[in-house]
Amino acid sequence: MENSVKKTQISADGKLPFREKFGWATGDFAQNLIYTTISTYLLFFYTNVFGLSASAAATMFLVVRLIDAINDPIVGTFVDKHTTRFGKYRGYLLYMSVPLAGLAILCFTVPNFSAMGRLVYAYVTYVGLSVLYTTVNIPYGSLNAAMTRNNKEIVSMTSLRMVLANLGSLTVSFGVPICVKLFSGGSYSGPSSQIGWFWTMVVYGIAGALILIYCFHESVERITMSGDQLNNVHVSDLFHQLVINGPLRTLAIFFIITFGLMSVVNSVGAYYMTYNAGNPGLMQWYNLLGTLPAFIVVPLTPWLNRKLGTQVLMQSSLALSIVGFVMLYFIPATNITGTFIARVIEAAGIILSTGFQWALVPQTITYGEWKTGKRENGIINAVIGFFFKFGMALGGVIPGYVLAAFGFAANKTQTAHSLEGIRLTTTIVPIILTVLAMVVFAFYHLTDDKVEKMNEEITARESVK
Repeated sequence: MENSVKKTQISADGKLPFREKFGWATGDFAQNLIYTTISTYLLFFYTNVFGLSASAAATMFLVVRLIDAINDPIVGTFVDKHTTRFGKYRGYLLYMSVPLAGLAILCFTVPNFSAMGRLVYAYVTYVGLSVLYTTVNIPYGSLNAAMTRNNKEIVSMTSLRMVLANLGSLTVSFGVPICVKLFSGGSYSGPSSQIGWFWTMVVYGIAGALILIYCFHESVERITMSGDQLNNVHVSDLFHQLVINGPLRTLAIFFIITFGLMSVVNSVGAYYMTYNAGNPGLMQWYNLLGTLPAFIVVPLTPWLNRKLGTQVLMQSSLALSIVGFVMLYFIPATNITGTFIARVIEAAGIILSTGFQWALVPQTITYGEWKTGKRENGIINAVIGFFFKFGMALGGVIPGYVLAAFGFAANKTQTAHSLEGIRLTTTIVPIILTVLAMVVFAFYHLTDDKVEKMNEEITARESVK
């Protein structure tokens, strides 16, 4: 059967039609409907609804990431070595969309099992979800570098992607608490809210699957690997890329820290508003303000990148988030106006930095191709995918262990000691992570001009063959 790969013309300078860029960008909206729900609410769900202890949940988050360390390189290599009937990357968005939504729904289902049975169930469903997410996220992340070599177009695509990704996050952060209460008759925590969490994830999962299918339909692959290159891809290439690709090493470590930062902030928000502020009804507004700045700062990213350059843009955005966290530390949680202002400031910095970093992944792909002659989109996205998922897991690991150490007890009045643990996790831990991110990114030396010259050399090499 002939491959059903979409093929359309592209301008000589690599520019893409807006519809295609938008169609590809919807993929991150879809994934955020599912995975942002996991990273933001799963720890709270496990401790306050499912019935796990904070330490047990934190340990599970860590174990799942260790499994990812084995799974992600295998998936990345498989993706680079094989081509589906719909192209190298697009097909996975179609094939895996429904299974991914199904596992997400199961993660927010509370079975009528014993305590040990529930723990095993949680491990099985969360591991399954993480594995399936890899089979969607790596191909999706690889797709833009297969659509064009134009770095300005990739930055433009990434900015649009981040707008839609943050729209997905907003839909989750603001909408999930409302939906849970709606479906459960007013409960957000405790056994009475179980049905609410289940039906909320059903709605979000189905929507995510349908939008992934739309993304599949609108995206077009143009840059492909030759048969010889396909046969020459191995799992060991992942480690080879980490050895020879310095920008990739720097960016991978940066991803751990920034996604850890973002996930810690998101996951602890439910605890901070419920217990420290004493007003769980404001939780969705706290979460909303953590997303709204995206619709101002993300569209400005291409312009800021042209004006400031990669280093200044990233360091400035991280410094802005530190200002917000310092304010949050000194402002009492019960001062809702001050808390919300600080939340907007730190969120603006986080969103700008975590959004812009995705535009740098294709740069590391080009650098790897320039060094090795192989354009290993899947391998490099497997590296990035593992590191960013490890970072997202820190949103469950760090708060889980800190809360356990400070004596947190779900659905009970908290002690002054446990409230201090929540406060430190909301402010001091993010400040430490942000400073680390600034130090690490100082070692990233690729620029748009350098990448453009690399692309010219690669094109010249191919024309000689």
